[in-house]
Amino acid sequence: MQIAKLSDSISLQRSVEQANVDHVTTVREVIDQVRINGDKALFNYTEKWDGAKLTCLRVTEEEVEEAFASFDSQLIKDLEEAAANIRAFHLQQVRQNIDFPLAKSSYIQYKITPLDAVGLYVPGGTAAYPSSVLMNAIPAIVAGVKRVVIVSPPSKEGKLPASVLVAAKIAGITEIYKVGGAQAIAALAYGTESIRAVDKITGPGNSYVALAKREVFGKVAIDMIAGPSEIAIIADETAFADEVASDLLAQAEHDRFASAVLVTTSVRLAKEVADEVETQLKQLPREEIARGSIENFGRIYIAESLGQAVEAVNELAPEHLEIMTEQPEVISEQIKHAGAIFVGRFSSEPVGDYFAGTNHVLPTNSTARFSSGLCVDDFIKKTSVVYYSEEMWQEQYPKIARLARLEQLEGHARSVESRSWKKGDSN
Repeated sequence: MQIAKLSDSISLQRSVEQANVDHVTTVREVIDQVRINGDKALFNYTEKWDGAKLTCLRVTEEEVEEAFASFDSQLIKDLEEAAANIRAFHLQQVRQNIDFPLAKSSYIQYKITPLDAVGLYVPGGTAAYPSSVLMNAIPAIVAGVKRVVIVSPPSKEGKLPASVLVAAKIAGITEIYKVGGAQAIAALAYGTESIRAVDKITGPGNSYVALAKREVFGKVAIDMIAGPSEIAIIADETAFADEVASDLLAQAEHDRFASAVLVTTSVRLAKEVADEVETQLKQLPREEIARGSIENFGRIYIAESLGQAVEAVNELAPEHLEIMTEQPEVISEQIKHAGAIFVGRFSSEPVGDYFAGTNHVLPTNSTARFSSGLCVDDFIKKTSVVYYSEEMWQEQYPKIARLARLEQLEGHARSVESRSWKKGDSN
């Protein structure tokens, strides 16, 4: 890994632009074909890009039960416990209506309503992601969403990974479709003969999926445009090089465009981590992917102080931030911008990815400066409610009419005044 001295002229921020012109053109064509031809387009694209020739898109109950029956019993218990942790954490996020009483028997209210239907994209390809099923589905169910749909690309044999089906069963999802890519996003947004449209789409995917979510935004809501995975680590001389290196590689193995950054006050640690990364890379099953990430987006920066390190990381606003210092909780309190923070050497990022209960769907590309990870709030909407009694209206309408005329909106003024004219009030 490259080692550099952190200075005021160095910015850790990066932007991975996914809007390749050819990709955008392809995605728009796919969306148009799905809108026009529905299931036929889904079958065609699934055969073209996934190599699976399907006659039915929906996963049957028998397929789910077969996957569950054949799955490792200990892994089922592990997934069930992880699901329980995720559910317990997200239950604490549930909002209640806010009632605000006014004078004269009037009131205003903030009404919380769950979305009717959401679609969850579960990526496939080089790996299966049952954890993504739990992280997307459970907050939606906790929020009260009645219809939760999963889409995921099938194998050439026309199957979804058993782990994904098991996680779906644990989460309580029964509506699952064998379709991925931009065509799956289009189906969720516009609907087809087999897949009814939803109100919101969540979940990570490749660049085509991300671009498709961007294209359908407005027709439906989306969670975020997620980019490649990122990790930043703040460490001092108390950190262990082998642990830091393994945590950097845990994100690098996701994607060749993943980012892994260490900011440390220790020159010794910087050199040891660089050596450890190379040693561990050679032993990693996904070495080729991880090496591409480390060589292109892996960096080690030497900071003059922990204060300088914190300032640089706050500017970076990474998806994941680990703090491996003598007093990690003190540093954690100084972090303003990060998708998720992992405090201390025993809180490595995979703890949050799989088991602790926090959500691993997080903002990337420095968007943690203004956005948050997936939560129950993403599956509800808020509506204001106003009730004015006649007595309250009588007291307030002249003020409202004057404010309307201040903005030269005579219709607004007449609207609020019209109730008085029926009583012969000329004010």
